[in-house]
Amino acid sequence: MTAADGALAERYGAVRRLTEQLVAPLSPEDQCVQTMDDVSPTKWHRAHTTWFFETFLLKPHLAGYREADPLYHYLFNSYYETAGPRHPRPQRGIISRPSTAEVADYRRCVDEAMGRLLDSEVPADVADLVALGLNHEQQHQELLLMDIKHVLSCNPARPAYRTDPARPAEGAQSEAKWIGFEGGRLAIGHDGASFAFDNESPRHDVLLGAYELSSRLVTCGEWLAFVHDGGYRTPTLWLFDGWAAVQSEGWSAPLYWDRTGAGASDDSGELFTLGGSREIRRDEPVCHVSYYEADAFARWAGARLPTEAEWESAAATVGVPDAAEANLLAAEAPHPRAAAGDGLAQMFGDVWEWTSSAYSPYPGFAPAPGAVGEYNGKFMVNQIVLRGGCCATPPGHVRASYRNFFAPATRWHFSGLRLARDSR
Repeated sequence: MTAADGALAERYGAVRRLTEQLVAPLSPEDQCVQTMDDVSPTKWHRAHTTWFFETFLLKPHLAGYREADPLYHYLFNSYYETAGPRHPRPQRGIISRPSTAEVADYRRCVDEAMGRLLDSEVPADVADLVALGLNHEQQHQELLLMDIKHVLSCNPARPAYRTDPARPAEGAQSEAKWIGFEGGRLAIGHDGASFAFDNESPRHDVLLGAYELSSRLVTCGEWLAFVHDGGYRTPTLWLFDGWAAVQSEGWSAPLYWDRTGAGASDDSGELFTLGGSREIRRDEPVCHVSYYEADAFARWAGARLPTEAEWESAAATVGVPDAAEANLLAAEAPHPRAAAGDGLAQMFGDVWEWTSSAYSPYPGFAPAPGAVGEYNGKFMVNQIVLRGGCCATPPGHVRASYRNFFAPATRWHFSGLRLARDSR
């Protein structure tokens, strides 16, 4: 084993352990619930990430490896059509067997086999697959927290995933300022210096006009003003599909807001977090809004959403702060925090910021050959790009070039917004 192989094996163990540590606060019953089509049970996340290593690393690259259970190849394939048939996503909640204990055994079995694979010198192409698998599992760590938040919010008892310590008192809301950028011919996309997903490349030039970004994210207090001003009742603020979603879904506030319970007033209400229910704080970033809501708010505010090229070019001027690399096992359950400091704030690690850009391939993009080529490219339609990472994003994934994407009506992810406008 080379030093590089040893570092890869060490990283493999650390990522896999973190998944189990994130699961530790949950009961076996918590891990089996699917509350909507977009949510996957925690147990499924644990099994699917294991299936990835078994399917793409162990079966083709470890001599003599025998899969743990042939049925798992069907149950825990997510969307890799090239890998074979798969169980329907909306029905993952009915997979009562294997049990959570059996999934834990599956993970141990695969980890032991991966240990044997990584105990010898690993060819470069195999090492690249391991790195992809680890980054894939880190994405599922974030998804796991998003999904369990939705699961617990649907429980009438509204249980906390992890109890928060006392939070600091609400502070004075920092004034949002417009920060100007000259634009011009600029390069965006990953520079190739470290790991990145395929959709972040190739790096290429874009031509931007002069523009301005708000110095901070939109807050809950500002969103309350939008609500009070009839934002959810004014069709002229909304895109056609967005207004249809407001009517069909009955939206009147962001997901996880409850303004009808005991103690709620026109200026307050309760917010469900991974730390349980508490009062809405006016100074913290609004979270769990859809693209349609973000777009409507921007129009109401006399502004717009930034393009992803504008966002990335601005983010490249500030760099990733240490706070965005916080350990997901910090004492507090993940939740975005109020703005602090001067200049362009909250660009990384608070909420995923909606842009106005459709998720499409960069010029020159080509998916990798084989099943791993299905990782991102096949989703480049009917999605909107989000940038910046969120409070549940794992360390190492918060970078200027990272392109997240969701359908415009979704809002169970940690998503918010920053305003933009053309320079005046």
